[in-house]
Amino acid sequence: MKYIALAAVAAVAAAPAFAGNVSPAPVEAPVFTPAAPMAAGFNWTGAYAGAQVGYGALNLDFDGIEDEANEEFNFFDDTDANGAIGGVNAAYLYDFGSFVAGAELALNAGNLDFDQDNNDGSITNAEVDSLHQLKAKFGYDAGRTLVYGVAGVAYAEADFNDISYEDTGYVVGVGVDYAITDNVIVGGEVNYNGFDDFDDTGIDADVTTVQAKVAYKF
Repeated sequence: MKYIALAAVAAVAAAPAFAGNVSPAPVEAPVFTPAAPMAAGFNWTGAYAGAQVGYGALNLDFDGIEDEANEEFNFFDDTDANGAIGGVNAAYLYDFGSFVAGAELALNAGNLDFDQDNNDGSITNAEVDSLHQLKAKFGYDAGRTLVYGVAGVAYAEADFNDISYEDTGYVVGVGVDYAITDNVIVGGEVNYNGFDDFDDTGIDADVTTVQAKVAYKF
């Protein structure tokens, strides 16, 4: 009987400890980490002012030139010239979401010239002094990158044999802009400027320009 009583007392004493061992462990509440916010897209709507500088290549085609004009200018071959070209620009763009459209005015001074030594010892020269463009600009909004095309009107002033001429033609081109900050935009643009029968001289002229650009967005 003594052993039975001791066993009963031991069982009763062990019961709370046993009960504590089988109690379920507390479950920690899950910790939820908020997702990182998506980067906000760039809004291209606004006014811009900036500058551009680069390289221009002039080509003169004399296929339509009259005999008397050929004698005046003394050109005997198609002629190419190249040089620096740069200036300032102003634009306004509107961002429709994935599509951006607007207009830009670019004013350029140029130094695209050549000198031709003629068979009679004289020198024939031509030079593009300025090239201005009024362009419609339309492109794809890829966030901080804008890929675009342009089309519009080009105006050029040139000297042939030290006589000044001017004419209006057309411009088409492509470019890309990148917003490095909310206000500073950098990019590059390639344009083809065409002039048929430049200022009634019978000379067809075209100028291809490649320029780096920078602008401030207001």
